[in-house]
Amino acid sequence: MTTYYNYPPQALQDELKKIAKALVVPGKGILAADESVNTLGKRLQEVGVENTEENRRRYRQLLFTTDPCIADNISGVILFHETLFQKADDGTPFLELLKQNGIVPGIKVDRGVVPLFGSEDECTTQGLDDLAERCTGYKKEGCHFTKWRCVLKIGKNVPSYQAIMENANVLARYASISQSQRMVPIVEPEVLPDGSHDLDRAQKVTESVLSAVYKALGDHHVFLEGTILKSNMVTPGMQCPIKYSPDEIAEATVLAFQRTVPPAVAGIAFLSGGQSEEEASVNLDAINKYVGRKPWPLTFSFGRALQASVLKTWNGKDEYTKAAQEELINRARANGLAVLGKYKAGTVKGAAADAELFIKNHAY
Repeated sequence: MTTYYNYPPQALQDELKKIAKALVVPGKGILAADESVNTLGKRLQEVGVENTEENRRRYRQLLFTTDPCIADNISGVILFHETLFQKADDGTPFLELLKQNGIVPGIKVDRGVVPLFGSEDECTTQGLDDLAERCTGYKKEGCHFTKWRCVLKIGKNVPSYQAIMENANVLARYASISQSQRMVPIVEPEVLPDGSHDLDRAQKVTESVLSAVYKALGDHHVFLEGTILKSNMVTPGMQCPIKYSPDEIAEATVLAFQRTVPPAVAGIAFLSGGQSEEEASVNLDAINKYVGRKPWPLTFSFGRALQASVLKTWNGKDEYTKAAQEELINRARANGLAVLGKYKAGTVKGAAADAELFIKNHAY
């Protein structure tokens, strides 16, 4: 193994660090609004709204025209390709709406999961071939960070060594390409909550996955100070009969990170992983209250756990837009407080705060 390689030029290091730091400001997190056409369509249909491009535009317009105070708790938004080029009713590009509020635009760049041949129903993620070219275009449009999701499953024989190593190397190559185009990569190795495994099993798998990811990032000479980890919280399987407290989840999560995530990483933004809005906020708060070494900001990058109450309130009707936006503001504020370890459970009563958001074998 060679020990001769180059870090990015200083100007690029400074740019990447500045972007990453802006995304993990205390009290703020990221809105994941990067659902694919099919995934957003399913969520719209659940509230009786037809899956058309116009309805998808109307829904995202609702999100992006929320009162500017949303920026008190939202630092960045992950967009889907379609959304990047859409405009509000008055002709203002969505990207411009975000910029006006000081919110950093980002973009999902993976092309979805595909089966991993020779495995036990495991997968990898595609989209590397033209990634540099696409990142160049996204940067010119005004996006400053990217997101790439890989998926690992827990079962009797999985995740396999094959799946762990394949996904770690895909994430590392993605991160390297993203940084080469002056964009901060959000590295997302999601360990799915499907199954009946207990908290100990979830912690050990998360540690194994993250260890492989950071070994691969090191092998690819990725500049860690210009990266953000998007990780699952360490939670038991959705079918596990044991109910663990937020404090137990916090301890397992922080220990897993202490053992695997280098202090140089700019921050960790949790995904909600099928938790209800309230559950995700409470667990995020417990993680930030946990007494232990936490050298990274611990924030959120929620999709369903920020939008469930919004969708249920909106129902595709313009007269409910303001009420739906209030739901977004309130849940974003709850999560902002949780980032500071100051959220009091139950103080935000969303329309779908306790609704089950788990989706089996979730792909989007």
